[in-house]
Formats: sequence, C-alpha cells, structure tokens
Amino acid sequence: MSTAKETIGIGMVGHAFMGAVHSHAWRSVHRFFTPPLIPRLAVLGGRDEVRAKAAAERFGWEDVETDWRALIARDDVDLVDICTPGDSHAEIAIAALEAGKHVLCEKPLANTLAEAEAMAEAAAKARANGVRSMVAFNYRRVPALAHARELVASGALGEIRHVRTVYLQDWLSDPASPMTWRLHKEKAGSGALGDLGAHIVDAAQFVTGETITGVSALTNTFVKERPDGDGGTGQVTVDDTALFLGRFSGGAVASFEATRFALGRKNAMRLEINGSKASLAFDFESMNELSFFDGGQPATEAGFRRILVTEPEHPYVGVWWPPGHLLGYEHTFTNEVADLLTAIGDGTDPEPSFEDGLRVQQVLDAVERSASDEARWTAVPGVTTKGSS
Repeated sequence: MSTAKETIGIGMVGHAFMGAVHSHAWRSVHRFFTPPLIPRLAVLGGRDEVRAKAAAERFGWEDVETDWRALIARDDVDLVDICTPGDSHAEIAIAALEAGKHVLCEKPLANTLAEAEAMAEAAAKARANGVRSMVAFNYRRVPALAHARELVASGALGEIRHVRTVYLQDWLSDPASPMTWRLHKEKAGSGALGDLGAHIVDAAQFVTGETITGVSALTNTFVKERPDGDGGTGQVTVDDTALFLGRFSGGAVASFEATRFALGRKNAMRLEINGSKASLAFDFESMNELSFFDGGQPATEAGFRRILVTEPEHPYVGVWWPPGHLLGYEHTFTNEVADLLTAIGDGTDPEPSFEDGLRVQQVLDAVERSASDEARWTAVPGVTTKGSS
C-alpha cells in the first residue's frame, strides 16, 4: 500500500525578509514534522521579474508570477502565503479566500480596522466552505512562550494581576538611516505600533488567555525626515515609538512599549506576568528560556529559577534536537506552518485566526485613537464580525 501523502501547492507573494523566512519554513516542515499535507513550492510572486526569479532560484520555488492575481488564479496553487507590506494584505487575502484558496497572512492582519474587519468577514464565509486562514504571529510558536501559556492555563500563577511587555529594537536610532516602506503610513499603516506592538499585544493575549479591554496611549516620532536615497529627504509619517497602559478582561493591569530607538536592543521582545501565586518572565533574546518565581517558596530560598525550554515534552521541541540544543528564530515559522498544514489536513480551524488578527487590530486602533486624544482612556470594542468565533 502506498504511503505517499497528498501535496499542497503554495503560492507566496513577496520575497524579501519575510519571504526568505517563510520559504525556509515551507522547505523544512515535512522533514521534521509529519503533517498530513506536503507543501510544494509552486510559485513565487514579485513585481520585478528579474528579482523574483533570482529569489525563486535561491529559495527553491518552481516558478514566478509578477501579478498576484495570476498567482491566485493558478490551478497549482492551493494556499496563498502573503508576505507583502500591509497595504496589500486585505486585497490579496480576500481575493484568495473568494477563489477558494487557503491563506497565511503576515502580521499585522491589515493597516486599518476596516480592512481587518473585511478580512475577518471573508475568512468566516470561506470557513463555511472548508477554506482555512491564519495570521502569522510566529512568536506563539516559540516553545518557551507556548509553555508559558500552559503554565498560566494550569493555574500555576493564580490570579493574573500584572502584565508587562516591551518590544525594543534600535535599527532606526541613527537619523541618517534611509527611508523604507516601513516609514510610510500608506504602506505600513503605523510604525513601531504595528510592526512590533502587534506582536506583544498578541503574545500577551495568547499567554494570558484574556483580551485587552481598554488602553491609554502615547506615540511619538523622533526623526521626522530621512534620506530618500535620491539625494533628498522623505517625510516619516508613522510613529517611532508607542507606549500604552491597558486592562485585561480578567481585571489585570498591563503596560506595553514598542520602539525602534532603544540603542543596544536588537530584538528584545519581553513579557512578564505577575500572578497571585507566581511570576514568569520571557525575553526573546534568550528565547529558549523562561524565568519562573514560585511565591510559595520559603523566603530563605526564594528567587526566580531558570527553565530551559528544550525538553521533548515542551511544545514543538520533540521533533527538533536533543535537550539543551537550542532553537532559533527560523524554527518558529516552521512550527507555524506545521500547525497550519495539520489544521488544513484535519479540517480544523488554525490559530491565530483572522478573528484573532482582528482583535489585535482593534487594540492597535484604540491605541492610535487614544494617542491622538491626549492619552484619553479608550475602550477596545468586542469582535462583532458575523460568524467569528
């Protein structure tokens, strides 16, 4: 009897940083995991044919298209992976879902709340026909953060009281750093808020299992003009940093900070949760570790202890290396597409869903509204999209 598995044709739109990481994940996933479907790297989409062909050869894609509409229309594409700037997410995702193609979309889900609502509605309609969609919040697939969620869900921390999270980078600290699409609101939607803040909002809600109900926010742009590469300057139209307070549905209070101006911090995505029984802390720059404080320890022995999250019993770790052999950034994306392929093959809904992406977008929208209104406390609305879970 043949044991060959069914393949699923992947069409990916975009081939820069995220395209490279996603390509690696699609190539690697079935060599470590045992998903019910085997990805076939059918076609890579990019506007510049020369660059797209070079990327396809480098990353292992069979063919290229310079029009994403043609990519979606191909019979050999079953799943569309969107790795483009946020201004095109809604149009591509909705078209793919309406064409009956599964969708993986990079974060944040969209540039505006209206776009995110339309995407979630399209996903709900497609789901009724067996078409699946997922947002690429890859930090959910860090084994340490996934284990942190398990600890919270088990009641090990007790009542959650404080959630404290930051995402710190420094790549824009130099005023001479040139303009990129990430600094144009029409392309990126927002700056550090959408680029980094979306991650920590999702991570905090994922680990706690609760939702953010309201915020009070400040944003700031430190460098308002940058070299445009043609001898002139361009206007920066997004935030360089966003700071906000929040409250969770279970009553916990929270603080969030996202910036690309924290000198010396390269990718410091940190989360700390203080409960009535215990505390835990995570830092992506030490991504294989959790710090855990048990409040029931005697005072003479109290202190945070280090948990090395590399045991086969920890989430995702069992398919990778022996204990103590560390995982990296790229593994989170492989873990991610493994979950997506399993959900599609099993006929279940993958997470995070487009509804989860919408919940994050609602928080980002509330932050922007609060920041534009002198940090006024601003409620985050509930998800009202018809058919959402």
